[in-house]
Amino acid sequence: MLLSMTGYGRATNTVGEKTINVEVRSLNAKSTDLKMRLPGDFKEKELELRKIITDHAERGKIDLYLDVQNADGAAAVNINEGLFRGYHRELTKLGNELNLPTDDLLLAILRIPNVVSMPSGDIDDNVWDAICKTVGEALDQLKGFRRQEGMALESDLRARVAHIMNNLVEVEPFEKGRIVRMRERIHNNLEEFLGRENVDKNRFEQEILFYLEKMDINEEKVRLEQHCKYFLEQIDNKELSGGRTMAFISQEMGREINTLGAKAYDADIQKLVVQMKDDLEKIKEQLANVL
Repeated sequence: MLLSMTGYGRATNTVGEKTINVEVRSLNAKSTDLKMRLPGDFKEKELELRKIITDHAERGKIDLYLDVQNADGAAAVNINEGLFRGYHRELTKLGNELNLPTDDLLLAILRIPNVVSMPSGDIDDNVWDAICKTVGEALDQLKGFRRQEGMALESDLRARVAHIMNNLVEVEPFEKGRIVRMRERIHNNLEEFLGRENVDKNRFEQEILFYLEKMDINEEKVRLEQHCKYFLEQIDNKELSGGRTMAFISQEMGREINTLGAKAYDADIQKLVVQMKDDLEKIKEQLANVL
């Protein structure tokens, strides 16, 4: 079962007079990169939330937003009235002395640090349980989204691997012809430079055997076919999404395809190799988003 690293999940729950909203987004990344936006009074729970998220979301660039509001839709905040009055008195006095406008003074004071703060105190167990539940629901939605994206990725990957295997089968008809042409080319060159009567047949056969060994692509074909089958086995694995494993297999597939091209000595086989490389590059692009 393939899972995409791209996903989105959202969940909302109410406990007492508080409404809890959780949003989680993920993008592809080589490792886990988690960023969280939490209300100030829940910072102490950051490590617990981080473990919950990484255990469920596994890998990727993950952003989580947690919002806890009162029943009236407003976030719970405290205004330091003494500090506010002090700033207002002094700023108003200064503005009058300098003949400066004071229309936006209220908003300006609210932006000053410590004028507005989140309420401090122990986190209610019921609220925390509700937050964990809401985060879990959002992560479940994220996984469902990833599963749907993974199905599209799986379909494309299967098609690409099938295309590579089909091209591999099409190599076989061209194998014997290239050997015959190579043999004729070497023989004609020898006759042209040495003369027919001066050609050493034993030496000629030795050279042919040397080139036959260099042109033998049977091992590369067998290994490439096995790599393709192993790749499909990883896709069929229902227990996990093996993005990293398939990335390693694709590297091995690339090595065999490159060696196949280097030993081809045939234009028709080279065309098939180019098509295999094109499919393999598209496979690698897709694997960058597989969990």
